[in-house]
Amino acid sequence: MHVTLPDGKQLDLLQGATALDAAQAIGPRLAQDALAATANGELVDLLSPLPDGAQITLITKKNPQDAAPVFRHSLGHVMSQAVGEFYKAKGYGPDSIKRGVGPAIENGWYQDFDLPEPLREEDLPEIEKIMREIIGRGLDFSRREVSKADALAQFPHDPYKAELIRDLPDTEALTLYQQGDYVDLCRGPHYPNTGKLPQAFKLMSTSGAYWRGNEKNPILQRVYGVAFATQKELDEYLHQLEEAKRRDHRKLGKELELFTIDPLVGKGLPLWLPNGTILREELTNFMKEQQFKRGYQPVVTPNIGNLELYKTSGHYQNYSDSNFSPITVDEEEYMLKPMNCPHHMRIYASRPRSYRELPVRLAEFGTVYRYEQSGELNGLTRVRGFTQDDAHIFARPDQIKQEFLSVLDLTVLVLKTFGMNDVRFRVGVREAGNDKYVGEDAYWEMAERQIIEAVEEVGLPYSIEAGDAAFYGPKLDFVVKDVLGREWQLGTIQVDPNLPERFDLTYTGEDGQDHRPIVIHRAPFGSLERFTGILIEHYAGDFPLWLAPRQIMIIPISDDDEIQMNYAEELRSELHAQGLRVEIDDSKNRMQAKIRDAELHKIPVMLIVGKQEAAGREVSVRMRSPEGTKERKGVKFDDLKAELIERRNSRS
Repeated sequence: MHVTLPDGKQLDLLQGATALDAAQAIGPRLAQDALAATANGELVDLLSPLPDGAQITLITKKNPQDAAPVFRHSLGHVMSQAVGEFYKAKGYGPDSIKRGVGPAIENGWYQDFDLPEPLREEDLPEIEKIMREIIGRGLDFSRREVSKADALAQFPHDPYKAELIRDLPDTEALTLYQQGDYVDLCRGPHYPNTGKLPQAFKLMSTSGAYWRGNEKNPILQRVYGVAFATQKELDEYLHQLEEAKRRDHRKLGKELELFTIDPLVGKGLPLWLPNGTILREELTNFMKEQQFKRGYQPVVTPNIGNLELYKTSGHYQNYSDSNFSPITVDEEEYMLKPMNCPHHMRIYASRPRSYRELPVRLAEFGTVYRYEQSGELNGLTRVRGFTQDDAHIFARPDQIKQEFLSVLDLTVLVLKTFGMNDVRFRVGVREAGNDKYVGEDAYWEMAERQIIEAVEEVGLPYSIEAGDAAFYGPKLDFVVKDVLGREWQLGTIQVDPNLPERFDLTYTGEDGQDHRPIVIHRAPFGSLERFTGILIEHYAGDFPLWLAPRQIMIIPISDDDEIQMNYAEELRSELHAQGLRVEIDDSKNRMQAKIRDAELHKIPVMLIVGKQEAAGREVSVRMRSPEGTKERKGVKFDDLKAELIERRNSRS
């Protein structure tokens, strides 16, 4: 057999050769440094036979991060061995520990256990200590293929392993991996030796998990770990986790009194509190201004619709798992609205249309309802009732590209306004052979071409994702990376030649004949709830002045002084008259306590006033910013008022 190296050279090897054999054929130093390999682009360990003719790349200690899934999986085995030794020290025999699955996952691994007594969170550092001892022993990993009978004989005490083995096809090769006296059923891949594993790992938590995800099965204890090639990467990851906890929109939503989810109202149905409602309305007003400039017409549609409406659109059939069940009213079936678009189709169809009035741009902040599984609900980012900044543009074919470019410009403006500048653009097209897509091939080809041409015209980098299209048309999604490096799919633009066909929409052309419009669906925010949740975390609750629900707090140095209190009320009245949201802290707390309270509530501007400030119509100013709090003393109030109005108006 032979394999091909990255430089194109071929190595002749014996049949059944491994990546380690290939490394040894090149040189003993490479064999010593090798950690894993890729074969035809797939990660493999040094122990597994290579396919004949494979293109291989050897991964060495110079670039261990390229083998991250391999060392994470190997560390999972080391942890499993360490758990066995931990319980052995407590007097339990090896047969008392039973193991479920233990795959590598993003950033780490997990392993499921059925243990004689539960592991506690405080036990995890001791397990880590044993893991480091095992790594220090420099144990070789070995791999061997076995029959089903031999595999079952290896785990006579473990019903979970036995179930997995019995469920595997008879044609599938079974492999066991071993380090020291620890043996496990595993496909691999693994590092060649525990001594080569990185020490930058940490056991994070334990939780319960149903065996094979079935709630009818026993609950096992799942232990999670993370691992990186270097300590620096691990430290950065742990810091990011702490930062994510600090920014968690559920935590900040409660602290800043933005929203609540009440079990009496229902899971996944957020209640917007006054502060959150202000934030939501600022977002809505911003979008309404932009839509007005671009010629959108506002519409309002009901929260339920006749079931036949959604059958005509195809939403009932194509999204059956996420729709709420129909309800019967006066012998007709209705359903909570899952999408706004069918309603907008009927608004367009409410009267004849001429080619002269196209494009027709209909916009609505429409609330829709989707059935999400309880376990998937998450604050504002995954809910059952949410509002979309939905719009549908009914256009002639010759108008599609220009309208698409206009929507693209609007969506990019929205993201830049909120400091979301790290964006990738994803074109979703049909997947060959998938029968979920409706409509003629010619329509699809035209729509996909229009999207790609528009994106290329403005020079945006994009990827094409087969199978990511909506059932009625291709789309462009905006995938945003937040300050923590997490990706979120936010805005979307969809080109739809099919719903106009399903609803028999027409316009009278210049030739006096009926023609079919094409629809562009667009939602730059996507869901107001989801966008707000992401925004809370993006800003860590420190909103810019124009967005902040509580913008200005006036803090009198002494609440017992009539001059100071009158001056504070005078300033409040003037700022309020300019549309700024301003309060006076007239509590009995000391000044420093009032400042701390305003800081905790992330109020961006604090005005501190005393007798001296009142005499000179001045203020002392504390302004919060992402860089920290800045203080200015002796600021003329009229100058500050003009500055605040400008900041509010410019949304800076």
